Amino acid sequence: MNRDHLHSQPTGSGSVPRAANARSSNAMMWRAAIFLAIFAALQGWYSTVARNTWIERLVIDEVTVKSAAALIQLIDPATGVQPVGSRLHAPGGGINIINGCEGVDVLFLMMAAMLVAPIHLNARLMGIALGVCVVLALNQARVIGLFYAYRLDRSLFDMLHGVVAPLMLIVAVSGYFLLWLNWHAPVEHDSTAEQ
Repeated sequence: MNRDHLHSQPTGSGSVPRAANARSSNAMMWRAAIFLAIFAALQGWYSTVARNTWIERLVIDEVTVKSAAALIQLIDPATGVQPVGSRLHAPGGGINIINGCEGVDVLFLMMAAMLVAPIHLNARLMGIALGVCVVLALNQARVIGLFYAYRLDRSLFDMLHGVVAPLMLIVAVSGYFLLWLNWHAPVEHDSTAEQ
């Protein structure tokens, strides 16, 4: 037998994992590209088509401001907070919720990630439905925290509003996505362990 022929044969353990890694890497790159395209499309739609329309007023005035005011009134009625359009108005100071403070960008990140996740379609749709609730709840906590921070210490408000709260929201929603992905990811069988 020719020794060169023996060395030119790919080994079962070396070539298959390399090919699988290349396919996995390509799939990951495509998922990342599709994720970015979906996120950009959603953000573009919201910032152009939905801007200054009933959709934006529904998200900001109704969903964000009115529900935050109702929660504050429930836990701390002495503040006297009232929802006035996009503003949480109260004696002693309130905040204005503008485009970008309603959490829609983080919602779109979560939706885009779920849509490209390597899980079954039903798991994606359920993940989006539950994720909407998660993002809304976390953003309401952020808005209420900012309301109190503004009333107590403006420098604390600036730090929370500009850096800390947005990062915490992104980290928390990313954690939700990773937990959901881990819970619903298909189980891969190790064929070498069965041999």
